[in-house]
Amino acid sequence: MRSLLDSLLGRGTSADQGRAGGGRPETLRRRTLAANARIMVSASGIAMPAALYGLLQGALMPFVIVTIGAAAGFGTLALHHRGQYERAAFGQVYATLLIGLVLTIVDPQIVDFGLAIALLGPVQASLLARSPAKKRSWVLLLAIVGIGCLGALGLVEWPEPARAAYGLVAAAAFVVIALIVGYTANRLNSAFAVYERGQMNAYRHLVENVQDAVMRFAADGGVLFTSKSAEKLFGCHRYELSGSGLLERIHVLDRPTYMTAFSEANHDGKARTVEVRMRRDDPAEPARVPQFLWIEVALTPVIDAEADEARNEVVALLRDVTERHRQDIEMREARRAAEDASNAKSRFLATIGHELRTPLNAIVGFSEMMTSGVVGELSPAHREYADIIHRSGHHLLDVVKMLLDMSRLEAGKFELTSEPFEPAALIEPCFKMVEAMARERQVTLVTDLPRLLPTITADERACRQVLINLLSNAIKFSHEKGVVTVAIKRQGSLLNISVADRGIGMDHDAVSRIGEPFFQAQDGLARRYEGTGLGLSIVKGLVDLHQGTLRATSSPGEGTTMTVLLPLNGPATKTAETHAVTALTTREPAVAPKSEWPDEKRRAL
Repeated sequence: MRSLLDSLLGRGTSADQGRAGGGRPETLRRRTLAANARIMVSASGIAMPAALYGLLQGALMPFVIVTIGAAAGFGTLALHHRGQYERAAFGQVYATLLIGLVLTIVDPQIVDFGLAIALLGPVQASLLARSPAKKRSWVLLLAIVGIGCLGALGLVEWPEPARAAYGLVAAAAFVVIALIVGYTANRLNSAFAVYERGQMNAYRHLVENVQDAVMRFAADGGVLFTSKSAEKLFGCHRYELSGSGLLERIHVLDRPTYMTAFSEANHDGKARTVEVRMRRDDPAEPARVPQFLWIEVALTPVIDAEADEARNEVVALLRDVTERHRQDIEMREARRAAEDASNAKSRFLATIGHELRTPLNAIVGFSEMMTSGVVGELSPAHREYADIIHRSGHHLLDVVKMLLDMSRLEAGKFELTSEPFEPAALIEPCFKMVEAMARERQVTLVTDLPRLLPTITADERACRQVLINLLSNAIKFSHEKGVVTVAIKRQGSLLNISVADRGIGMDHDAVSRIGEPFFQAQDGLARRYEGTGLGLSIVKGLVDLHQGTLRATSSPGEGTTMTVLLPLNGPATKTAETHAVTALTTREPAVAPKSEWPDEKRRAL
């Protein structure tokens, strides 16, 4: 009861006052509901003594009107206090409609104060209610009009005869309800005006302080708005960008690009983004040579479907992208410098390789003649020296050959000649090439081949070079009396060629760097194993040309397994040609594939 009295006297709780703060439309709507309820209670309290006096004189209608107003005021104020704002709003609307119904029945004329009050019910509902149920007020209005028509025909009558004073009562009720509706409209209108003004101020503050400059152009191209951030971007006052000020700041070579993009946004309604050079002034030194910045201009048309003009307003967002352009230029320069250096290195390797091969061929040839006795019998010491010269010359020729192969791979001039061949045919010639090296280190070469291998389409010479390089590495890093195993098998649409040794192995970091030119697991002047570090680089380059994959599995002290996966159908592998097999007949049951577990177990043992 105390909280209800506080609401009647306008003393809301702290929670209600907190909700009412801020001047938002919803808060104003709720406060207006409470104010309307207090007005109804006050008006009913003032009129109640006269209504009671009329009731003693036999006048029922004024007492009914005052009672409806008082009940609606107290009831809606209680609902408002409980937070049931929609029910409070409809309580006031229903009270208005009910008063209009009573006055319509009392006066048999169709057009009277009762109908006028009933017409204010839907207006009040549109102002106060927020739910779709406000359509009910129109349905109830139609019902009241129908009842009024029945009253005009004498089918519906008030239980007492009409009196002359009832007209004054109806007029007073209309004035009170009209004041309530007018007060509601005025409060809510001012609330929405304040809210919209606040929203506009917030948007203006956002646009004014955003880092990028914002400009708005009229349909005829005139500048309507320029944000404050444009002053910092262009080093001038914003009014200097009006008229043709912005266009004059655009570089002469970029003006056609900007005008074309603006025309497409203005006439065709297309959003465009262009990058142009614009002049930036220095307020501290006006005589300084102007600086041009790269500005990204995003042009967005403001399309109004109801406008009669064929052209649109345009909003432009201008952003400084000079630093990005500078970085792009530096990246292009760095890329060009790197490409030039790579080309120069490739040309140097090719040139020096060709220059070295001619004298090396002479050294190898003449040393071979000396060791073979063509030029006469040599002493044991001279024969030993000639043999050292011969082997050193062959070593240098191999190095030069690898350098030439590497330079051709890097230059993209290594051409493949893909033809079908049997993979097993690679084994014998490759073993002969490394047989002497294996015999010298007492390494045994072992093969692990299945009975049937598919034909592969690839460059046989390149595949031999791949296998020779892998065998050479495996033999070089194997222990004496070690074993190097070459295994070839089919793996789906690929051919798996693996070379495994039981040598020194590599750690994880070294494995991740396999394929880098001139990289060796044991680097420095104290390394035990000779080599240029180009063998695996050449292998990786040749495998990549075949669109294959090079994998390595290794652990220090446990050996290394190098695996090459090559497409069976050549560099341009078509998966559909390899993964699906069409059966010729379905009469015989499918044979279960042979398990490879025995072979794996045998190899493991």
